[in-house]
Amino acid sequence: MRKASLLFYLLLPLTINAQQLSIDAMIQRDMASMLSTYKMLHAAPELSHREEKTSLFFAGELRKLGYTVTERLGKFDNADWTGYGVVAVMKNGAGPTVLLRTELDALPVEEKTGVPYASTVRVKNDAGVEVGVMHACGHDIHMTSLLATAKILSELKSQWQGTLVLLGQPGEETGDGARALLKDNLYTRFPQPDFAIALHDKPDIETGKIGYTPGYAMASATSIDIKIRGIGGHGSAPETTKDPVVVAAQVVLALQTIVSRENSPLEPAVVTVGSIHGGTRYNIIPDEVNLQLTVRTYKEDVRQKILASIERIVKAAVLSAGIPEDRGPIIKVSEGTKSTYNEPKLLERLMPALQRALGAENVVQMPPMMASEDFGYLSLDQKIPATIIWLGASAPEKVKAYRETGAPLPGLHSALFAPVPEPTLRTGVKATTATVLELMKK
Repeated sequence: MRKASLLFYLLLPLTINAQQLSIDAMIQRDMASMLSTYKMLHAAPELSHREEKTSLFFAGELRKLGYTVTERLGKFDNADWTGYGVVAVMKNGAGPTVLLRTELDALPVEEKTGVPYASTVRVKNDAGVEVGVMHACGHDIHMTSLLATAKILSELKSQWQGTLVLLGQPGEETGDGARALLKDNLYTRFPQPDFAIALHDKPDIETGKIGYTPGYAMASATSIDIKIRGIGGHGSAPETTKDPVVVAAQVVLALQTIVSRENSPLEPAVVTVGSIHGGTRYNIIPDEVNLQLTVRTYKEDVRQKILASIERIVKAAVLSAGIPEDRGPIIKVSEGTKSTYNEPKLLERLMPALQRALGAENVVQMPPMMASEDFGYLSLDQKIPATIIWLGASAPEKVKAYRETGAPLPGLHSALFAPVPEPTLRTGVKATTATVLELMKK
């Protein structure tokens, strides 16, 4: 018995290496197809809530692989139409349920990368304005990686057991896609996952590497509209007015004290006034000024405290200016997205598998960001262990120059963002395949 056990442990590394070689060979076999898929998706992006052709292609490819596919998912607020969400399920015996998510939508950005497969798509947005459309956030990389992972896992069913759920999410860029899917009973119509995983490319990581961030990885995003109403008049007679421009200026400066003087320096937060509009001419004091803010925090209690501070500061500024009560400010808060929390115990479990697949030197810890996205909703307030894995997308020499000299490195949402396709896809597929095989291993 001891000899048999010893032999098993001696042969285990060889078994792991043989399995990895097999996955590498499968990825190499499919690389030409992956690149073709990626370039096709990159050249044909669709805006959020309009992902019709993208979702049809995504669903069709998964059906070919033997998955049970459901289309047209997602109930969006104040909309009388159904979204373009896709869910594909493969059941393979008893075991855990693992969800892999990708996004389907693109951004209203005119591409300037100059790559041969660059998008030239132009459409009218919801406001009727013509805009360019581009996969400037790498969702085309994510979709291609997930489709390739789905194929490999369908061929490796002897090595895993349980239920695999593949999710094509609409409306990620607008921050409402995950909520729309949950509103459409995602976790009652389909198996609720025991683990949820997402892959997202990151320009400041070299190709061939992945990054991970235990705990809070991305912030919540709250949008706030503030209308400061005054009493307008002639610019030469300010004493006859209640000038909302001056009040707005006081508000903008006072808001900066929330983070610097009211919030603990140990609790990261951002309050940014991104837009301020008021007035029409040099010599007219307007009746109102409109401000738009974004608030970023990790913790909900910090978010609520900041929102209360903003309301207090705005109302106090209006009151001190002597503006009548019936001309009080109008403050509208839109939830935006929740923060994204990567379950540390889940990452701790996945790290050895990812290091075996990619090499320990290619799995790096990354600091959290104040950027946001809506993957956090799929964890049901951290009831489901979930994590985003960062995927290196830039040539190593460009990342090195960026870190050493500050040389420009186009980031996400940039018109110049162009992932290096082959090594990025190769690493993405290896990472997600290794993740699923670890969580669903026999």
